[in-house]
Amino acid sequence: MVDVDLSHPPFSLLDDTGRERIRGGLDLAYYDRDEVILEAGQPGEYVFLIHKGEVAELDTSQPGESERIGHYTSGDLFGAISILNGQSRYRFRAEQETLCYLLPKALFTRLCDAYPAFAAFFHQRLAHKARLLSERRATGGISMADFMLARVADCMRPPLCLAEDATIAEAVRRLHEGYADSLLVTGGQGAGMVTKTDLLEALVLEDHEADSRLAPLAHFSLITARPDQYLFEVLVLMTRHRVERVVVTDRGSPVGVVELTDVLSHFSNRSHVVSLQVEQADDLATLAAASLRTPELVSGLMTQGVKLRFVMGLLAALNGRIIHKAWEFSIAERHRRASCLMVMGSEGRGEQILKTDQDNGLILDDELDWPGCVEQMAGFTETLVALGYPRCPGNIMVSNPDWVGTESQWKSRIARWVEQRDGDSLMKLAIMLDAHSVAGNAALLDGVRATLFEQASRDQLLLSYFARPVLHFSTPLTLFGSLKKPQHGIDIKKGGIFPIVHGVRVMALERGIAATGTLERLDALVVDGRLDGRVAEDLGEALSLFTQLRLEQQLARREGGEATSDIEPDRVVVQSLSSLERDLLREALHIVKDFKQRISHRYHLEYS
Repeated sequence: MVDVDLSHPPFSLLDDTGRERIRGGLDLAYYDRDEVILEAGQPGEYVFLIHKGEVAELDTSQPGESERIGHYTSGDLFGAISILNGQSRYRFRAEQETLCYLLPKALFTRLCDAYPAFAAFFHQRLAHKARLLSERRATGGISMADFMLARVADCMRPPLCLAEDATIAEAVRRLHEGYADSLLVTGGQGAGMVTKTDLLEALVLEDHEADSRLAPLAHFSLITARPDQYLFEVLVLMTRHRVERVVVTDRGSPVGVVELTDVLSHFSNRSHVVSLQVEQADDLATLAAASLRTPELVSGLMTQGVKLRFVMGLLAALNGRIIHKAWEFSIAERHRRASCLMVMGSEGRGEQILKTDQDNGLILDDELDWPGCVEQMAGFTETLVALGYPRCPGNIMVSNPDWVGTESQWKSRIARWVEQRDGDSLMKLAIMLDAHSVAGNAALLDGVRATLFEQASRDQLLLSYFARPVLHFSTPLTLFGSLKKPQHGIDIKKGGIFPIVHGVRVMALERGIAATGTLERLDALVVDGRLDGRVAEDLGEALSLFTQLRLEQQLARREGGEATSDIEPDRVVVQSLSSLERDLLREALHIVKDFKQRISHRYHLEYS
């Protein structure tokens, strides 16, 4: 019996009996350098698992060096698709002396029949394989904990409802009988919520009578969720909107309520502890202590196998609350009402995980008189440094007067950037496209961004200039389609993340899509008909994979005690990845390469 590691996908999709059948059925074969292991058109007889050596995948229909489309090393497998399709589409050739384990066709076919998940693996696209990788990363290498897969429908409470002509006394009795803290008032305005606190304040502080109508106390601007959403998404909503309950609706009608206590019963309380510390902070020192715990939170969530999209959403919400509270502590209320503090870059897109540089700006109401603004903005930048947000090397901060101005000044700047179209102007337009309000009057930012879309979205020449940076950085694939493996690692931000983020940003600008997050922009482009749903899903999964690989290596370096000043945070060392991770990374980079071609054709970059 051959002793081979079968703990990784697709073999981890088998049970112990299935893996033992493989070990008992494997042979070992030697191939000399340049020897053809499997010829194009040849019937598949084995699944090959490389023990040692390297194998090239060649498309014999392509001329010269362009025929090389894949590269396999120790731990990789090939040949399964040849068995499933009846013959091999490509030629597989040993690049050096190579040893392969051979899994016979008959045994492979029986395993596929007995284990549907094992068979499905060989037909899956990047999105499905990436989910397998996320599950394997969960604690203990098992699938994600059940509570991380919980849906809203799993724990929502039936709503307590009263008609709009009900009285306060009836509401108090209903809450008492239902052991609940809130109820819904239904009527012509739709559904509104009344809590125990609302009733107590009405009776004690506002001198309402017990037989007063209930409807005037109700809040009709509700935070809602669908029954099929993940419960973790509701936690993000609660954090972002500072609420303790969410109304569940189906086709516009309320079908349940989820309380914060319900959510906490499903999760480890680490995420709530940090958000609670943020909310309870009543001075900058306490806020700083909570803020500095967010890397610990990220590490914990990643260890639990939480989907990266949810982690980014929760951290964006927490960072927004931290900056918002710092703004409240630092700036007088009259100035906050007439200004808008915005964050930009990855923070504006909601795609930042570990804290990086500040990227922020300030829009002032045209009528606002604020004599000490310059000094206060310099102080606020230092406040954010103390909270763990380093200075921006590009000086894109409120302490820089170039990133502070009235609404009219901002609109004039945008008009100038659109007209000039040079590198610096285009970069600033990109930054403003990702801007997101975190404090103050958000309508000021809405007005500025509306001007940006109005002046830029239909200017085809500008869009062509704007799209050019997508091609600035090469994709880290060799001419033969395999991963580059420099010792210092590949820059995953330049080679993978930026082309997707900026390419999608260009398309969103052209279509007037207001969303700032890349994943939300992809969804909107599909709805708009501008992008095929399958392409959008692959781009989203590729972006998540790049971000996750980068984050994991950043966390590993932190835990290893490496000084952050000595670390290039965007470097991913390919040699440190598992076989499945390398396979996914190669596939994701090919998706990026295809997307860059799509952008090039759409905006005529081949002529620039």
